[in-house]
Amino acid sequence: MFTLNSDRAYLYAHPERELGPDEQRRYDSALAERARGVPAQYITGHQEFWGMDLIVSPAVLIPRPETEHVVETVLDLVGRAPTPASLLRIVDVGTGSGCISLALAKELPQAETHATDISRAALEVARVNAARHQLDYRIQFHQADLLAEFEDNSFDFIVSNPPYVGESEEDQVQLEVRKFEPRTAVFAGHTGTEVIARLIPQAHAALKPGGWLVMEISGTIAEEVKRLLGDWNDVQISPDLQSIPRVAQARKPR
Repeated sequence: MFTLNSDRAYLYAHPERELGPDEQRRYDSALAERARGVPAQYITGHQEFWGMDLIVSPAVLIPRPETEHVVETVLDLVGRAPTPASLLRIVDVGTGSGCISLALAKELPQAETHATDISRAALEVARVNAARHQLDYRIQFHQADLLAEFEDNSFDFIVSNPPYVGESEEDQVQLEVRKFEPRTAVFAGHTGTEVIARLIPQAHAALKPGGWLVMEISGTIAEEVKRLLGDWNDVQISPDLQSIPRVAQARKPR
C-alpha cells in the first residue's frame, strides 16, 4: 500500500499487479529500513489515532492505542463537569505529534485548546497534523518546557503523555523504541518519574480550583505517582485493555 500509494481494496482488486522497477526499488528500500529496526510508521510517515491519519517523523513519539484511554478519560470527565464545554480551557503538555490535542479539539469543538512541547521540530509536526485535519484554527501551539509560560488558575484540564520510562528500565524497552524514537519523549530520568514530579506542582498552580490533571503513566511508576498526587482530590489510576495501570487522574482541591 505504501509503495503503490494505494488502499487495501486496490490490492485485493488487482492481485495480478506487478511492481515496476522504481516501485520495486521503493519497496526494497522500505523492507531494508524495517529489517534494521526502523518502525514502520517512520518509514511510511503515517499513524492512525482516534480515527485520524497523522503524520509522524523521528521528531515525535509514535502515537499508540493506549494513549486513546487518556482522551476517553478526559471526555468522560468533561461529560460530568458542571462547566459548559464552550467555557473549558484545555492544555496538552508535551504534545508531540499533536495526537491528544487534535482528538480533544475534534471532540470538543467549543473548548479552547492549547498544546505545548519543548521541541520545535515536534511542534512543526503537530501543526502540520492540525492543518491536515482543519483543526489548526482551534489549537494554540506553544514552545515551552511543560507549563512554564502559563499563569496560575488558567485551565480546567491539563492533559499529558509525558516521558515516564526510567533509564533503569532501558533494557526492558523494545529495541526499535530505544534506537529510533526520540529519547526525550520516552525516558524521563533514572526512575521514570522525574518529568511527572515537575509537572504535578506546575499543573497544581496552572489549574483552576476543581480542575483535572490527566496523565498517561506505566504500571512500574503507579504507586509513586499516587504518592506525588497525595494532596490532590479524587485520585484514580485506570488500567488499559491489558489491565496495566495506564491513566492517572486527579482533581485540584477547590
